Amino acid sequence: MKEITKVIERHEGERLRAFVMVRQALRLSSLLLLLLPGRSHAETIDRVLAVVAGQVITLSDVTAARDLGLQTADAGGDPIRAVLSKLIDRELVMAEVDRYGPPEPAPEAIDREVERVRARFASPAAFDAALRRSGIDEKHLRETLRQDLRAAAYLGQRFPRADARRAPAIDEWMTGLRRRADVIDLYLAR
Repeated sequence: MKEITKVIERHEGERLRAFVMVRQALRLSSLLLLLLPGRSHAETIDRVLAVVAGQVITLSDVTAARDLGLQTADAGGDPIRAVLSKLIDRELVMAEVDRYGPPEPAPEAIDREVERVRARFASPAAFDAALRRSGIDEKHLRETLRQDLRAAAYLGQRFPRADARRAPAIDEWMTGLRRRADVIDLYLAR
């Protein structure tokens, strides 16, 4: 029994020494960062604007949606807020779509949507530049458009009538989704 106790004490002593050494190394590296002013600045890569049902919406997402014409901002007001609000609503709808699983869109339908987005640009180079600026590739764009088609199919199933009562019914449904949703909106206009 004494031997087991000695082994445990020795093991705990080694763990404690390792912990102390790591803590000292962290303190030293923090001190070095403070002493080297040119090396201590942080670079912001992206900005989280909202979290909706566990899905993060970043400033890059808002920029991509606006630049590619997937979402539009109303004239006047804050364009980031307008597009962000639409992306928040989109995520709420997508959570419902994922729960009920409408049929997958045909690949041809996705191709048509990609071509509609391309047509918004003066040239293929302008389209490619918009993708680069947005930080997404064509595969990501296709996935976004696939999801949008699934959402449209779901809304068509849930709200099939094509009369004046459809839009108010969808608005009422969206209000209910927003009320029940787990949304963290972090955007503050500058």
